[in-house]
Amino acid sequence: MSKDLYQILGVPKSASDDDIKKAYRKLAMKYHPDRNPDNKEAEEKFKEVQNAYAILSDAQKRATYDQFGNAAFENNGAGAGGGFGGFGGFGGSQSFDFGDIFSQMFGGGGSARQQNFQGADLQYSVEISLEEAATGIRKQITVPTYDECDVCHGSGAKPGSSATTCSTCHGTGTVHVRQAIFQIQQTCPTCHGTGKEIKDPCTKCHGEGRVATTKTVEVNIPAGIDNGQRIRLSGEGEPGMRGAPAGDLYIHVSVKPHKVFHRDPEAPTDLHCELPISFPTAALGGEVEVPTLDGKVKLSVPTGTQNGKRLRIKGKGMKSVRSSLVGDLYCHVVVETPVNLTERQKELLQEFENLTSTDRSQTPKQKGFLDKLKEMFDN
Repeated sequence: MSKDLYQILGVPKSASDDDIKKAYRKLAMKYHPDRNPDNKEAEEKFKEVQNAYAILSDAQKRATYDQFGNAAFENNGAGAGGGFGGFGGFGGSQSFDFGDIFSQMFGGGGSARQQNFQGADLQYSVEISLEEAATGIRKQITVPTYDECDVCHGSGAKPGSSATTCSTCHGTGTVHVRQAIFQIQQTCPTCHGTGKEIKDPCTKCHGEGRVATTKTVEVNIPAGIDNGQRIRLSGEGEPGMRGAPAGDLYIHVSVKPHKVFHRDPEAPTDLHCELPISFPTAALGGEVEVPTLDGKVKLSVPTGTQNGKRLRIKGKGMKSVRSSLVGDLYCHVVVETPVNLTERQKELLQEFENLTSTDRSQTPKQKGFLDKLKEMFDN
């Protein structure tokens, strides 16, 4: 019993022409013989998909199939399991859009010449400091490139000779190759898509018309750039061959870790740092000196500042790379416990402890903790 053509393509009977075409493209690429060499099952599937599409993509044939089923085509060899004898069996009025399918599969198509000879994109990594990222900087970098050959002046042919029309493709830059039952357009293997054949190549550039060299490029790294971001310089990549456009140059920026500051991943314009202060400064308050990316500033520490408190210095962060916005600097207070105390210092601290132990209102967190312990054990 012949298979249902809609089931072969995996679409319902109500499928639109576009749905049928998409299903065919997907299955044709999946079962194509070039992708499944020596696979008889895939070959049969491929034929089934071809035949199903040949009928369901034609409005008149589809209407006939919907009314009479496979029987309407079996007498002339057009059943779902049979073959149409190549493209000719589909009928003169049938038009198929195979080019766009197989240009994706095999790289054929009219744009192959430009794609083959456009210059490659280049990648370059540059490392900068956080200070340089904050202010922006111009850097000169040296990248590999090509120059026109000074012997053949870009022609690729030895002086006194010239390129001739390619004998394989006759100047078109493409050839037609049979793949199973299809005829595929591919880039000419002789001239590589140029349409010209150099029989006597230049001894310096070996027929390429260009020679390897380096060039210096100035890169403007904007203020506020973050680690991992990249800059694109259009047309500064590898030059194309024989007049084709150049590729692009991508500068990957790496910002070195800073000894004091780090950026907030969620708010990259803000900077953060630790601010160690003494116990007396935390208790009594005072003014401390804080470093920033553009110098030192005075910061007021409130009386009774607790460990971990965050103090903000407005406008001392990073500039936004996309606007004039400038972030803030956040100082995270670390109250430092003194070490290596002298006997006199120990005496004074013990005296202080004796004075405060009778009035826990001065240490509210400690008081709250002791109150919770009391409730636990009283119950």
